[in-house]
Amino acid sequence: MSHWQHITALLQEEMSSVVGSSIIRLVIAAILGGAIGLERELKHRPAGLRTNLFICLGAAMYTLLSDELAVEHIGDHTRIAAQIIPGIGFIGAGTIIHAGRDLVTGITSAATLFVVASIGMAVGGGLYLTATFSTCLILMCLFLLGGFEDRFSLKLAVHTYEVTGRTSEEISTEVNRVLECAHAIAENIHVAATTQHVRYQFDVEGKRRDQEKILAALKQSTILESAIPLGVLS
Repeated sequence: MSHWQHITALLQEEMSSVVGSSIIRLVIAAILGGAIGLERELKHRPAGLRTNLFICLGAAMYTLLSDELAVEHIGDHTRIAAQIIPGIGFIGAGTIIHAGRDLVTGITSAATLFVVASIGMAVGGGLYLTATFSTCLILMCLFLLGGFEDRFSLKLAVHTYEVTGRTSEEISTEVNRVLECAHAIAENIHVAATTQHVRYQFDVEGKRRDQEKILAALKQSTILESAIPLGVLS
C-alpha cells in the first residue's frame, strides 16, 4: 500500500507543478477547439472536428513551448508563438476553393481556423476566461448568423444534384430547361450509364430559395426518373 501511496504523492506533486498546469491548458484547448470543430463537422465543412481540435491544441502547445524554452535557454518568449499565424495562414489557404464563376467557398472555414488558433494561444498563455468567451462568441456567430443568412436567402452556395433518365441527351435538355427558369447553369457535369438508366450529376450555384425551386422542378419533371440532392458546398 505504501508503494501506491508513494506513486500517488508523486503524481500529485507533478500535477501541481508547471507540467500539471500545461496538461490542463492542453486539455482545455482541445475541448474549446473541439467544440468549434464539431459545429463545422455538423455542417460538413472542409475543416471539421479533428482539424479545429488539432489546431487549437497545437497553438496552445507552441505557446507553452515558446515560453518554457525561452526560460530554459534564455531567449525571446514569443519567438515560437509568433510563427503560428503564418502557419495557420498556409493551412487556411488550403480550405479556400473557387467553386463557380463568382463564388469562392471556404473563406469562413479559413477564418474559423485563424480564430481557433488564437484561442489555443490564449489558453496556452493562461487566459482561460478570454478563450472561453471567444469560443462561445464564435459558436454564437456560426449558429445564429449562418441561420440568418440561410433563412433570408442571402448567401450563394453550390448544390450538387443527381438525376436519372433514359438517355443523357434527354436528361441534359430537361435539366437545362429547368435551370433556364431559375437563370442558372449546370456545372461540373458527370454522366454514368447503367443497365437501368443514365445517372447525371451536376452542380448549380444559387441562393437557398432558388435551389429549393430547382429541386422541386426536377422532381416534378416527367422526363426525369428521379432527382435527389447530394450535398452543399458553401
